[in-house]
Amino acid sequence: MNYILFDGDVRKSLLPFTYTRPVADIRIGILTIREKWEKYLNITTTTITEEYLEEKYPMVELEENILINASFCPTKSLVKKVKNLSKNEAIFKGDDVIAFFTSDSQEEVNFEDYKHIEFDEEIIQIKNTWDIFSFNYEAIQQDFDLLTEDRTSQSIPEGTRYINKENIFIEEGAKITFATLNASEGPIYIGKDAVIMENTTVRGPFAMCEHAELKIGAKIYGGTTLGPYCKVGGEVGNSVLMGYSSKGHDGYLGNSVLGEWCNLGADTNTSNLKNNYAEVKLWDYETGRFAKTGLQFCGLMMGDHSKCGINTMFNTGTVVGVSANIFGSGFPRNFIPSFSWGGAAGFTEYKTNKVYEVATVVMQRRKIVFGEVDQRILEHVFNETAQYRNY
Repeated sequence: MNYILFDGDVRKSLLPFTYTRPVADIRIGILTIREKWEKYLNITTTTITEEYLEEKYPMVELEENILINASFCPTKSLVKKVKNLSKNEAIFKGDDVIAFFTSDSQEEVNFEDYKHIEFDEEIIQIKNTWDIFSFNYEAIQQDFDLLTEDRTSQSIPEGTRYINKENIFIEEGAKITFATLNASEGPIYIGKDAVIMENTTVRGPFAMCEHAELKIGAKIYGGTTLGPYCKVGGEVGNSVLMGYSSKGHDGYLGNSVLGEWCNLGADTNTSNLKNNYAEVKLWDYETGRFAKTGLQFCGLMMGDHSKCGINTMFNTGTVVGVSANIFGSGFPRNFIPSFSWGGAAGFTEYKTNKVYEVATVVMQRRKIVFGEVDQRILEHVFNETAQYRNY
């Protein structure tokens, strides 16, 4: 059977992260949504996404296919139902389709002609950017169970203080030096060749992926994920760094999501609670205005390749687009469009030739090539987001 993950209607609600990736490649928990499905299905998936992303994330269609809504995270029981789908059958969660069977001979899909199978168990669905950190506690636990089932952890190094050893899993090559690991409130997963330096304190649930690094004296609270090659210092709580991003120094990051190739300068701080304790509003790309989140705690949403200078201060509920560069004193605005250069004193447009130069150097440091496909994606995002750069 061929399995295809599709973006669905939630894509616009997940901007800026879906400017540069399909919904399936958002990281929540330990794995990306695609990696979760592929681990459960034991097969490679392809993608239906925006046309400008297809070159990097192609779709392969066979005679018979099962299409899966990528906003849903898999569970054992859901995967069993998906695998058992037959012609003209679809799985629904309320009004939302989770998965359906189709063939290349079908000219169109009409769910009125399908047998509806209701999935009535609790399941994680990512509908908004803040869902990524809000559901991260639960997602870490699910991925921990999936990745560690019937496996044995590496030994906890001598000199490491820990609570609830059975809830700690260390992959091969990871290095931990005189740290404190408290897994009493949730699991702690330490990926292959990850590094935890001296005097770091970690509370679960927590996940760090391969080659991620915690700097000396870091303070990490539950619900936090560090994607591959992320470097983190200072204080972090209930935040997701998708991969290759750095917050290497002191400062606070809370209830936040960073895409890939981001960098927060030394002593950057994010506010995650308004002074009047009011509900946080976030920029909504779909409506072009700020919208209620229903949350009291919400920090920074930052798209791929964006960076900020030392001592940057982000207000509660700030959204930063793709390839923005923020610096200077004072609080910058709560919505910073993609390809913006500046800060509280004002912004100008960040030219694409300069963006490509920086991306090339930054990615080379991780031995990854910033290729023509990546450049074309950023060029499309530059043009698509021009409407917001009316400083």
